Amino acid sequence: MIILMFGGPGAGKGTQSEILKDSLGMVHVSSGDLLRDNIKRDTELGRVANEYMSKGRLVPDDLIIAMILDRLLLPDAERGVLLDGFPRTRPQAVALSEALEFKSKRVNAALYISVADDVLIDRLAGRWTCRNCGHVFHEIFAPPRVAGVCDICGGELYQRDDDTREKAITRVSVFHETTEPILEYYKLTGTLCEVDGDRPIEEVTKELLDCLR
Repeated sequence: MIILMFGGPGAGKGTQSEILKDSLGMVHVSSGDLLRDNIKRDTELGRVANEYMSKGRLVPDDLIIAMILDRLLLPDAERGVLLDGFPRTRPQAVALSEALEFKSKRVNAALYISVADDVLIDRLAGRWTCRNCGHVFHEIFAPPRVAGVCDICGGELYQRDDDTREKAITRVSVFHETTEPILEYYKLTGTLCEVDGDRPIEEVTKELLDCLR
């Protein structure tokens, strides 16, 4: 099976991917991790991709798709993959479908965790990260016991530039602009399943699994 995971920034996509991966015995593959792994292992695809990146250019879609197809051939992907981070545009979605069809494969499900914009912004804004251990806190949902101090190691907490409310609003807006055409594409192919992500984690997981069944 090939399952795509979509969701706005802060929707819980990563959390649900890890849960589904374990529940279904599949592997969780992010396009960013896949790219870094190929470069680290110095594969042919990785070397070509690194040439683009070293020049500050985007890695072509066909290279990313080739990496995905290679990943599907590895033994641990026998039961399939949960893919997130790709496709990011409708043309990429079409190209991925065509490449998979050539290999007699297809996207079996496109799961979309839908969360209202104001909730996403509240989740994204107010995050604080420990400079020492990297643990993330949230001033509303998971505040540290002492303001500005990490509960784990006592390190200093700081706020990344993209964790401000202004940046959160921009990130959510960009998500809608780029992702809605992709969701429409998978709706037309009959593979899209949308679930309400503004609920307890276990309820969201149950509905996602119901979609796959």
